[in-house]
Amino acid sequence: MKISATIPIWELREMGNHHFGTNDSYFFKSQLHDLFHINKLEDYREKMSFPLPPHRKAVYDFLFLTKGTMQRSKSLNPYEMGENTFFFLPAYQITESEWMSEDIEGYFCHFNFEIFNAHLPQHNIVRDFSFLQFISDPIVEVNEATKPFIITILQRLELEYLKDKACDFNIVTAYLFALFTELNRFYDRSVLVKKNSALVITQLFKDALARFIYEKQKITEYADLLNISPNHLNKCTKATTGRLAQDLLYEMILLEAKVLLKQTDMPINEIAYKLTKQDHSNFTRFFKTHTGIKPLVYRNKT
Repeated sequence: MKISATIPIWELREMGNHHFGTNDSYFFKSQLHDLFHINKLEDYREKMSFPLPPHRKAVYDFLFLTKGTMQRSKSLNPYEMGENTFFFLPAYQITESEWMSEDIEGYFCHFNFEIFNAHLPQHNIVRDFSFLQFISDPIVEVNEATKPFIITILQRLELEYLKDKACDFNIVTAYLFALFTELNRFYDRSVLVKKNSALVITQLFKDALARFIYEKQKITEYADLLNISPNHLNKCTKATTGRLAQDLLYEMILLEAKVLLKQTDMPINEIAYKLTKQDHSNFTRFFKTHTGIKPLVYRNKT
């Protein structure tokens, strides 16, 4: 997935402050944190305040829940997940975390794709494992019989991470590859579900919004991209989401605006032009109409 250099990406050293604020120094970070990290969710949950603002980063990550529930989004698609569920987020994809139950247990892991290039160069993991792709269903559910094997792999990854500089990336990549191979069996079954045409078109539209929102801000442009009429696009989104295509377009603009407001010091008039081709005052009215607050107020909220 090619991302414009103008789109903000969190540096990993900034993510701790984003998730934990002043509690960031409480947590152990390996010197190899930018390449690989894993931790237990229950060790971090009490230090986090939800909802977390939308953001994107340059590494892949996944969550595995062994207890509790949470809601996280991938672009415009919200997902609620519970026990025995994985959620995968590819690099550069925008995400929000709405909430996480206080009894949550499980694992969070992020990794830089380059560790696979260095240690398993013969494999293209994004091609081999669909759940890592930019446009894919991020959810993989495993059964109780497989769960102990999954947890063993995650525990082994955690032990390796805690070695800090002595961490062996040959072991890390081998265990991650084994984990993904195990999950592929479940994912293949979960995606073999026949979808009706309206649902397929709606998802293609959402995917296109995630890719092209900085270039295209008109419904006619997206209809042309999908080779359908604007009226047919509206019928599809209305049938599957209860909302018109324009509503989803506005939602994507707001999501990107929130990222720009929180992750950059870009002037609001520049954000306004980048996302809506409008001036500061019109963009401020648009933002307040849909969120209840002005862009500057949102930027300054902690």
